[in-house]
Amino acid sequence: MKSTLVSKDFMLVVIGQIISLFGNAALRFALPLYLLNLTGSSAVYGTVTACAFIPAILLSPIGGIVADRVNKRNIMVLLDFATALLLVLFLGIVDVWNPVVLIALTLMILYGIAGAYQPSVQASIPALVHEDEVMVANAIINTISFFSSLVGPVVGGILYSVYGLKLILWMCMACFVISAIMEVFINIPFERQDSRMGLWKTVREDLLTSFHFIKKDKPIIGKVLVMTCGINLFLASMVMVALPYLITEVLDLGTLPVNSLYGFAEGALAAGGLVGGICAGIFAKKLPVQTAGTMLVCCVCCVFPLSVFLLVCSSGLVNYFVLTGCCFFIMMFSTICTVQMMSFVQKETPSHLVGKVVALIMTLSMCAQPLGMALYGILFEACQGIEFIVCLMAGAISLVIALKTCTIFHSFEEDLGAFIQGEQRENF
Repeated sequence: MKSTLVSKDFMLVVIGQIISLFGNAALRFALPLYLLNLTGSSAVYGTVTACAFIPAILLSPIGGIVADRVNKRNIMVLLDFATALLLVLFLGIVDVWNPVVLIALTLMILYGIAGAYQPSVQASIPALVHEDEVMVANAIINTISFFSSLVGPVVGGILYSVYGLKLILWMCMACFVISAIMEVFINIPFERQDSRMGLWKTVREDLLTSFHFIKKDKPIIGKVLVMTCGINLFLASMVMVALPYLITEVLDLGTLPVNSLYGFAEGALAAGGLVGGICAGIFAKKLPVQTAGTMLVCCVCCVFPLSVFLLVCSSGLVNYFVLTGCCFFIMMFSTICTVQMMSFVQKETPSHLVGKVVALIMTLSMCAQPLGMALYGILFEACQGIEFIVCLMAGAISLVIALKTCTIFHSFEEDLGAFIQGEQRENF
C-alpha cells in the first residue's frame, strides 16, 4: 500500500505549514521583544503576553467545532489571509497608536487566529493519512512547527537588530499570503454534519459531547489533561518569561547584542523541538504512549541545572549557554511527549469528534499559560538578584506533576494489559 505521507494533499499541508508557521514564529518573537525593549519590564511583558492567550483560549473550541462542520481547507485559507490583512493594518497605524496597546491587541488577534487555525490542521491529519501513519504524520507536523520556530527567531533576531520591526512584518505578511494560496489546492475529505440547531445551541451541544467523551469514554485523557495544565502553569510559563527576561535584562553579556542572542536562544528552544519531533517519527513504534510520563520527568529534570548555575556562577555568558542548553532538552523531551499524547487522542477519538476534542484539549491546556506568565512576570521582578529561586520552585512543583503522570500511565498500561488478556480469553 502506498504511503499517504507522500500524497499531494498531505505534502501541501506540510509545505503550507512550513511557510505559515515560520511567519508566526518570527512575529511572536519580534512583537514581544519590541515591547520588552520599549518597557524593560518583565511584569508588562508577562501580562501582555498572558493577555494574548485569552482569545486563543476562547476561539480554540470554536475552531474545533467549525473544523468538524466546515471544510478544513477553507478555514486554513481564510485565516492565513486574515493574518496578512492584520499585518497590513498594523503597519498602517504603528506610528500613530500607543505601541503597548497596539502590540497587545495585535498579539491577542494573532493568538486568537492561531487558536482557531490549529484544530483544523490537527483534525485534518487522520483524514489525510492511514491510521498506522498518524503518529509519524504528527511527528512531521511537530517537526515542521519547531523547524519554523528555530529559523523564525534566528532570522527575526538578526533582521530586528539590523533593520528593526517593519521589515519583519512585511516578510511575515508575504509568508501568510503564499501559504494561503498553496492551501487552496488541498483536498481534505469532508462530510457535512447536521447544523439545523442554530449556532449557540450547536456550540453548547458539541462542547458537552466533547466533555462527555473525555470524562466518561476516555477518562485517561481527562487525567492527563489536568497534568498538562499543571505543567503549562508551572514549567512552560516559566520558560516563556525567563528566556527573554534573563537574557535581555538580567545576564551580564557585556557588549554582545542581546536581542540577537535571545533570537539564538529561541532557536535552540525550537531546535530541541525539532530533534524531539524527528526522534518521535523515527522511533514511533518504540515510543508507546505509556512512556509519555517518563519523557515528562526527563523534561522537568532539565530545569535544575539552570537553577544551580544561576546560584553559583557569576558569568553571564556561561549562564546564557546553560540556559540555552537546558531549554533545548526541555523542548526535546516535551515534544516527544506531546506527539505521543496527540497521536493517542487522534487514534482513540471518533472522526466526527476529533476537531472538537483536540480543540477542547488545546483550550484547557492553554488556560494555565496566561495565569502562569503573569505570575512569573511578577515573581522574576520581585526576585531580582535571586532569580534561581523562581526556576527552582518551578522545577520542584513540575517534578511532582511529572511523577504523578508516570503513575497514571503505569495504571493505564496495567488496565490495557488486563483488557487484552480478557479479549484473548474470550476469543479462545
